[in-house]
Amino acid sequence: MSVVELNDLEKARPRITYADAFPSSAVAPGVPMDRDRYVSNARSTRSRRQSISGMSVVSTRSEISRVVSRRRSIDPETTLPIGFRTLSIHVEDTKEKNSSIPIASGKAKHAAVELTSLDWHRISIEEVAQRLDSSRTAGLTTETARSKLARDGKNKLTPVSKKWLQRIFWYVFGGFGSLLVTAAILTFISWKPLGQPPQESTLALAIVLLAVDVIQAVFNAYQDYSTTKTMSSITGMLPSDVVVIRDGTTVTIKAEDVVAGDLIQIRMGNKVPADLRIIECSADLKFDRAVLTGESEPIAATVGLTDENFLETKNIALQGTLVTGGSGMGIVVQTGDRTVFGRISVLSQGKKAGRTTLENEILRFVKIICCLALATCLLVIILWAAWLRRDHPDWINTPLLIVDVVSVCVAFVPEGLPMAVTVSLTIVANKMRKANILCKSLATVETLGAVNLICSDKTGTLTKNLMFVVKAAVFGDERTPEETRDQFVIARGRKEKSNAVQILHTTSSLCCTATFDAATSNLPLSERKMFGDATDCSILRFSESISPIQNVRDSWSRIFEVPFNSRNKYMLRLMQADTRDVLLSGIATGEAEKTTEQDYLLTMKGAPDVLMPRCNQVLMPDGEILQLTHERRQAIEAMQENWSSQGLRVLMFARKIVPSNSIPANASDAESSAFASHIDSVARDGLVCIGLVGIVDPPKDDIPEVVSICRGAGIRFFMVTGDFKLTAAAIARQVGIITAGEVHGIDDLDRKLHVDPSPHFAGAIVLSGPELITLNDNQWSQLCQYEEVVFARTTPEQKLRIVKEFQARDNVVGMTGDGVNDAPSLKAADIGIAMAGGSDVAIEAADMVLLADFSAIVTAIESGRLVFDNLKKTVVYLLPAGTFSELWPVLAAVILGIPQILSSFLMIVICCLTDAANSMTLALEKPEADLLSRPPRNIKKDRLADAKLILHAYGFIGIPQTLTSFAISFWYIDHVLKIPFFKVFWLSYGNYPDEYDVDAINHAISVGSSIYFANLVIMQLFNLLATRTRRLSILQQPPIILKRSRNYYLFAGMVFTFVILFIFNYIPALQSAILSADIPAFAFFTPMAFGLAILLMDESRKAFVRARPHSFAAKLAW
Repeated sequence: MSVVELNDLEKARPRITYADAFPSSAVAPGVPMDRDRYVSNARSTRSRRQSISGMSVVSTRSEISRVVSRRRSIDPETTLPIGFRTLSIHVEDTKEKNSSIPIASGKAKHAAVELTSLDWHRISIEEVAQRLDSSRTAGLTTETARSKLARDGKNKLTPVSKKWLQRIFWYVFGGFGSLLVTAAILTFISWKPLGQPPQESTLALAIVLLAVDVIQAVFNAYQDYSTTKTMSSITGMLPSDVVVIRDGTTVTIKAEDVVAGDLIQIRMGNKVPADLRIIECSADLKFDRAVLTGESEPIAATVGLTDENFLETKNIALQGTLVTGGSGMGIVVQTGDRTVFGRISVLSQGKKAGRTTLENEILRFVKIICCLALATCLLVIILWAAWLRRDHPDWINTPLLIVDVVSVCVAFVPEGLPMAVTVSLTIVANKMRKANILCKSLATVETLGAVNLICSDKTGTLTKNLMFVVKAAVFGDERTPEETRDQFVIARGRKEKSNAVQILHTTSSLCCTATFDAATSNLPLSERKMFGDATDCSILRFSESISPIQNVRDSWSRIFEVPFNSRNKYMLRLMQADTRDVLLSGIATGEAEKTTEQDYLLTMKGAPDVLMPRCNQVLMPDGEILQLTHERRQAIEAMQENWSSQGLRVLMFARKIVPSNSIPANASDAESSAFASHIDSVARDGLVCIGLVGIVDPPKDDIPEVVSICRGAGIRFFMVTGDFKLTAAAIARQVGIITAGEVHGIDDLDRKLHVDPSPHFAGAIVLSGPELITLNDNQWSQLCQYEEVVFARTTPEQKLRIVKEFQARDNVVGMTGDGVNDAPSLKAADIGIAMAGGSDVAIEAADMVLLADFSAIVTAIESGRLVFDNLKKTVVYLLPAGTFSELWPVLAAVILGIPQILSSFLMIVICCLTDAANSMTLALEKPEADLLSRPPRNIKKDRLADAKLILHAYGFIGIPQTLTSFAISFWYIDHVLKIPFFKVFWLSYGNYPDEYDVDAINHAISVGSSIYFANLVIMQLFNLLATRTRRLSILQQPPIILKRSRNYYLFAGMVFTFVILFIFNYIPALQSAILSADIPAFAFFTPMAFGLAILLMDESRKAFVRARPHSFAAKLAW
């Protein structure tokens, strides 16, 4: 099952929390002291426990700060957690046969009964394997797995029911559909029975309203289908592989191909692909079940039964849960819809999602417009009821009042906006697909457009995560891997029992969790596939290049293990040799007399600054072990700093002989916490420093350009990594994160100096995780004003704090990462961005997943800004006509008693047809050339519709449109049709002089209405050209010629506008029905002159703003 398929059904999003099982002074218990072996496909009789990564040692139990997710669909207390807890209660009640809690539905009852009958957690592991035709050591055979897959189907959930009837209902009545339908019904009522006599124009208006609603419904349905299809094609690209054992061999398969009976290896960072019965586990194996239970505390796993309830027992790993620590192995007992996740998902369907920031912005704007429309309608009704109905009863009757009110409401509400939003998100979906970006919610892309700070992990995000050992050293003897191999061969030729390189090779071979894929064992080393993290794979490749490591591993038994984690920053393995000769080959000659065959070899690798204080001896190049004096310690530290300054990740190997008789009697059991505590105390001092290795992890080729583009877009780009400070700083310089000559440190942050947040940033600083702990609020405020920042040696808690501190100072933070330790900060950030090759936990916590190049983040940022930019343009385009120029004819008729110079029908045609169509073309606009050179949007100040935008829409565009439309209409009636305005219409309220024929007056009003209509829609076309750019000239962003800016849809919209204009003004059958008329040629050309004047005025305004960006006019620019 793919990560995305699970995510689509996870209505409640978990908070990733790392709670630790042991105090910092204790080590988690190990596996039994049973001569457990390494993976060896040639020796399949050995236990499979060696294929497990091992156990994690973690620090004091604590919950990382509660992370409030601003972007999740609904509250964590709903859907899946409720479903899980309800089912759990019903299972208990079903077992007791005396339920006191009513079961909510037949589905819930049926699911509870089914879960009660499951006994996978109660029966022995051998019986589980027997039932499933599997083996606890060799897994399924390929043939058995193939037949089960054909019988049971893929390991994926049945898609959520489409609920077509409900969807169709919302397509028709959702959004502004209900308004259009209500308006149509009221208009039908005004036609009959209220109309005396019924007016054809009223009937036509009602039909048009219904037709527009149907067109919008069809359009929304198509766009919904198109967007869903596009996003589905993206989600299919997300990797979802699992490591299984089949035919006794470790292989990688797709999660959807997992079948019941498969042996699954799980380790920290994985997402459980199916319901598993745990058959092997490290003592610190834990699962985050928050996706199902809503509880943030990880659950410790066990092999044995802990609860009769299948949902509560700890020897079952449930599908969709996350492995937050340790490692283990399980046998699949349920897949697909049969899993607990699958059963609950069926019960959880139909939950409503919350609104995103973008949707809230749109809703805020619509509420403002609706309030204005309602206020206007109430004003008209009040004036009619309190004044016109009494003083001028023949002027506006009830049916006409209803039509006027409906027209004002429909015209006021921007019907084109929902379609523009839909088109914008569809375009974003297509861009995401082309850029290989998975966005869990398209609306969150807009949040990325407001990001002003990106905190990025280094390994695997900024670097290629393809690590190679390029340097190795035993004390001061620095060599390349090739030179190290040659030295090893020479020593072997001399038949030296033990030498420095052999000791280094033995230690690096044993203290490494990575393994080779047996299927590629016959390939050259560079082409062989490996299982493990990138660091361990580099060590494995280095050790194998010296001598086959399997020869070493087959001669040693693993007794105890602590895998590397971001807190301890070391890995530990306790080994025991098969024979004394094997033990002697891994230690110095001088140590042979002090050891026995039963003694253990404690091996460690990790950060030099962590292991160095534990060492008191050092291995010399000649194989002799000497005291680690202050001078020798300084020499090792100097080599580490030298390598780190070159951008190398430096690891130290150390080891210690642990006499078997030194194990206390109460700690003889390797599974006991006493044993773990004893090994932890033994590893704290007395180690021998074996040597250093320098690992290169080259930066991705596109990172420098990405950093440069982000800087140009006003986005600061920080590095947050667990690496050594000098390594982090060197990589930061290579990719352009640090460009300043002078780099500050913690001493440059004054504890007493208070600094207020400012948009002006400068300077570079590098801090380590331990230094972050000491910072007070003043220092954090100073730190937030730096332009270039690198955080090194950080823990998950410190990464989370970094995000919180910058958010508290009005920064919109984007966090990128791929590891388990990145998950808390990914969750806490305003938008979390994970890499497709990262851990399942990181992908789960993130809002966006980059499936290919990191440079795709530039596309995502641009898309986020473009969505908001184009929606602002849409609003600016829709407001002048719909909520201003169409409103004044109604108000003038009510207040001044002049004829309504724009008919209600043509008013609806503008807002529902011409403006709606042209507004969608703005959603198709490409980014302005300066889009990524502007500062990010301030989410607290830059709203979709603010005072500056409304001032521009009404004052700069709306007033000229209204005045010219009134003027040209009544001028034609006055000067051409010879019906004086002030004599006939001014304050007449329908009482026209007898000397003028009523039919002639009505014809003149129809002509004037058509002229007003033509003037308004033609001027809107020039408004369209002016509005398509916010700052650039139309010559800088031409709609034709240049590929980067052309938008041929604009001209299609213009053609559509003229077609509509001709249809409703020149077809005789329609003229009589909607009270329109032929209009003279000047009514086309004069509006073009007016529109051109508006375009030139706006071009002048933009030029002035570009020339004087700090002027008063620039401050008023929308």
